[in-house]
Formats: sequence, C-alpha cells, structure tokens
Amino acid sequence: MGSHLCDRLIDRGDTVVCMDDLSSGSRRNVEHLLGHDRFRLVVTDVSEKVEFEDSFKVDAVCNLASPASPQEYLARPFDTLAVGSEGTRRLLELARAHDARFLMASTSEVYGDPEVHPQVESYRGNVDPTGPRSVYDEAKRFAESLTMAMHRAHGVDVGIARIFNTYGPRLSAGDGRVVSNFIVQALRGEPLTIYGDGSQTRSLCFVDDEIDGLLALLDSTLTGPVNIGSPDERTVHDLAQRVLEATGSSSDIAFGPLPVDDPTRRCPDITLARNELGWEPTTGLREGLDRTIEYFARKVTGP
Repeated sequence: MGSHLCDRLIDRGDTVVCMDDLSSGSRRNVEHLLGHDRFRLVVTDVSEKVEFEDSFKVDAVCNLASPASPQEYLARPFDTLAVGSEGTRRLLELARAHDARFLMASTSEVYGDPEVHPQVESYRGNVDPTGPRSVYDEAKRFAESLTMAMHRAHGVDVGIARIFNTYGPRLSAGDGRVVSNFIVQALRGEPLTIYGDGSQTRSLCFVDDEIDGLLALLDSTLTGPVNIGSPDERTVHDLAQRVLEATGSSSDIAFGPLPVDDPTRRCPDITLARNELGWEPTTGLREGLDRTIEYFARKVTGP
C-alpha cells in the first residue's frame, strides 16, 4: 500500500521521502520512481532510526510501517511489536519537530474477533492480548495510544485510519493473505485453500479506493480514529468462488484448520468517513479482482 501512496503523492506534486527496511516490501514496487527528482527511497528500519539528509520542511508523516499479513507478523513478532511502539514514537517525534500532520495507519485488527457488527469506531474491541495474533493487534492498539498521547500532550496534528482488508496489484504472491493466496493458486491450477469452513467474512477494499480514503484523511483535520474500508462483506468461501470465476480456473477448493484467534466477522461501519471525509469505495469486487488477477498473471506466468 505504501508504494501506491507514494505514486499518488508524486502525481499530485508532492515531494516524497519513502523510508522502508524492505523486509516485507519490495524495491520493485517503487523502482519506477527512483529516478524522479521529487522522490527518494531511504532504506532504514524506523524502529531504530528516522533521519535523512534533506533539510526541507516536512508537511506530513504517514506511518504505514509494519508487517501486515499474518504470515509476516507471526514470523517476526518482535519486529512487529518494535515498529508499532518505537517506530511509531520516532515518526511522531519527526512530525512534532516539523509541526507536521501525522497519519497513523492502524487496522481493523484492533477490534479483534468482534462482538459488535458492523464495527464502529467507538467499539473497544475483543482482542486476546496473549494470543499469537496479539503481536500485531496490540502493536497497532499501542500505536494508536502513542499517537493520541502525542496529540494530547504536545498538540501534534494527527489522523488515525483503521484499515480493513485491502487488496490489489503489488501484493506479494507468498504473503499468506486471502486474495493473493486464492489468485495465485487459481492461476497455477492448485487447490484454493480455505482455513476453517469458509463462513468467516472479510470486507475487501481495492487499493486505489483505500489510498483515496487515506489521502482524504491526511488532507483533513479529522483526528479519528476512522474506519477506511469497504462495507461489502463476503464470506471467504464466496470469495474463493469469485476468484475461480474471474480466473476461469478449474481448481478445486481444499479446507484446512482455522488459525487461532482468526476473526469470524469483519465489516466496517463507514458512516464517519462518508460524513466527514466524503469518502466511500467505488471499485466493485469483480473489477478489483480482474485488475489484481492481471497483475498476478504477469508475475506467475511471465519471465
């Protein structure tokens, strides 16, 4: 998602310094920007260091730094906790030093396995603080707390976005997220793997819409938190069928055990985003899948 945000910021005339340790992202995703005079990639771990040579004024700091897929954050629990805590603090200090707006990319995972549906921003969540997924859930909850502490104590201008499931081009083929898993398996003619019985739901937002929402929040004075996601709720089983239809694949569906603490339902209430930001997603699931499949088809079958 960060590379798409860089694209949009450059397109609208901003100068962008992208800081990434490339541990879960890829340099290829911003390769087309590397020669641009308003773009710089700084390879760094923001949990350890946030600094760059330029002395220009920073107007905004967007914190999207974190492993995002369960496969990634479960494999790197301490890195995930560090970037949510120390990484967020360092980026908040950068925003404070420059009197810049700070955009915190939080997550729907702060709601845990929700007992309120759809999820509204006032819902405090149902999170297991010691379960395996807690390294991500609690890192993001702590990051929200840090962000609000900096806002209250030092007057830093902040906006918190709670991002729901996002998909689209530049997803990593092997990162374990449901859309990329299904598409790659379908294109390879492998069985689509559903964990559990497939009745659990997800609400999928195409990346272009997600970036529209993040920019709307960035350019506003809204503090939030605000849900930025699609209210189009689908079961995982239905999503598998949609991917098979869109790819024309004859793959079977296979079932595996449900991971611990896997949320049973996920759907945002986006009333706040609609009313305060004038934002809602506009890309239908089939269009979004087609565009994502086109991307993965080049990766799976290309050179």
